[in-house]
Amino acid sequence: MTSIISILEKAQQATTAVKTLPDQQKQQLLQKLAMRLQEHSAAIVAANQQDLARMADTDPKKDRLLLDEKRIQQLSDSLLDIAALPDPANQLLMERKLDNGLLVQKRTAPLGVVGVIYESRPNVTVDVAALCIRSGNVCVLRGGSDAFYTNTCVVGLIQQVLEEFKLPAAIVQLLPVDRELVMELLTAVKYVDIIIPRGSQQLIDFVRANARVPVIETGAGVCHTYVERTADLLQASAIVTNAKVSRPSVCNALDTVLVDGPVARDLLQLLAPALQAYQVEIFADDTAYPILEQLGYPQLQHATPEDFGREFLDFKCSIKIVDSADEALAHIRNYSSKHSEAIVSTDAAISERFMNEVDAAAVYINASTRFTDGGVFGLGAEIGISTQKLHARGPFALEKLVTEKWYVYGNGQVRV
Repeated sequence: MTSIISILEKAQQATTAVKTLPDQQKQQLLQKLAMRLQEHSAAIVAANQQDLARMADTDPKKDRLLLDEKRIQQLSDSLLDIAALPDPANQLLMERKLDNGLLVQKRTAPLGVVGVIYESRPNVTVDVAALCIRSGNVCVLRGGSDAFYTNTCVVGLIQQVLEEFKLPAAIVQLLPVDRELVMELLTAVKYVDIIIPRGSQQLIDFVRANARVPVIETGAGVCHTYVERTADLLQASAIVTNAKVSRPSVCNALDTVLVDGPVARDLLQLLAPALQAYQVEIFADDTAYPILEQLGYPQLQHATPEDFGREFLDFKCSIKIVDSADEALAHIRNYSSKHSEAIVSTDAAISERFMNEVDAAAVYINASTRFTDGGVFGLGAEIGISTQKLHARGPFALEKLVTEKWYVYGNGQVRV
């Protein structure tokens, strides 16, 4: 294919059908799609196996690519959750009667055509399609070549359901994976209302540098957990371990542990066997390294400056011992991607200071950063975690897939 303009034209034309779809029909459509995913679970798994077979077992993205029966059931459940949420579009935000008799209303309205560029995560295909349909938007999806067979299968099922509801299949379209066509999407200001990149920092930087269409970033996650000297160390060890190993290939997984010097040895004695059980490779600073070496930690490396501010997306993390909360906050300020940050502490004043000073989309006291997720936060699902500050921040979900529109009712008024 040499151009995607015809695809984008169909997307733009389909906006009318979906934004005028009654709320009950949108709910029924998503409920039907949830059933369809379960009914065709075997076909989805078979397509996913074709994708998995092309990826090396050592590639950390393989877990993100996997769709098994359990994950398909979770996607089906999330569709039902999204269907049950209030429609965010056409909500009255403000109403005012002016002195001249004009009635002025501000309402929410769908964004229009939402372009999403993402890598290796076919669950994003379902989440984005469902969120866009529920909010009255059209989506054009540019998934990675890694997930080609899975995405093709899933989008085919979505389009079947759309057509059964006598709606244009163009409400959800999958773009070709040809890289040379990405620039056409990024510059299609006539047809696309917003671009959302979801993936590596390299992808996000490319989109940001080249897009003429407005962009909402769902940023890479460089996530820290700071273990302050008053922390319950058993609790801290459990939180750090969960944040690192429960699913290391996702953006809310831990990358760096910061620990106050007075409790560093005691924490590492608890943490080392927990991380060693998952063969986590540790990049330790000059103070932490000899402690872990004495503990006999096998997967141990000397940290370089590049190991801080690094999103590992694997069973790897860095550890730095700090003198105080001041140093920890300075480190996070320097290296954070502003995604999710956590403190483990029993000092209420320091914890509150951490919450107020750390500039991130989600900040935690005594909990794992792995909770930063639209579904977990009760938003049904998410397109990604926005690390910017305009329009959306944190889980970019249903409530943020709308903009504002002014409705003005008159009876012949003219301005003098």
